[in-house]
Amino acid sequence: MSRAPKPYDLALLFAALADRTRLRLLNLMDGREVCVCYFAEILGQSQPKISRHLAYLRRAGIVAARRDGKWMHYRIAMPEHEGAANLLQEALAALRQEKAMQADLARLNKACCSPQGLVALDGAPVPVRVGAS
Repeated sequence: MSRAPKPYDLALLFAALADRTRLRLLNLMDGREVCVCYFAEILGQSQPKISRHLAYLRRAGIVAARRDGKWMHYRIAMPEHEGAANLLQEALAALRQEKAMQADLARLNKACCSPQGLVALDGAPVPVRVGAS
């Protein structure tokens, strides 16, 4: 007896995209896998707050997590639902055009080049590029 697949919750996707912090997180993950400590440093917010937002994005099915020792890495997970995937791709494209989002990426790139200058990133793994998101 097989069950029908659970329908994709578009309302949850729209709710996930309706928060500026979550949009900033998605922008930072666009095309890369990032350790949670970088998010806290770049966004200037506490790690518990960042983790709550990442959990929301995971519940919406658009972010995947991977543990590596004490480090948690996050990346975008494109939904199988075609409409949801299209919405997420369009949102990411729009974020790439925003100056504030570009500034976040510049801070991430700077932190990746010299993490030793940031105490919170001491020993943290540098974000890595991932395949097509």
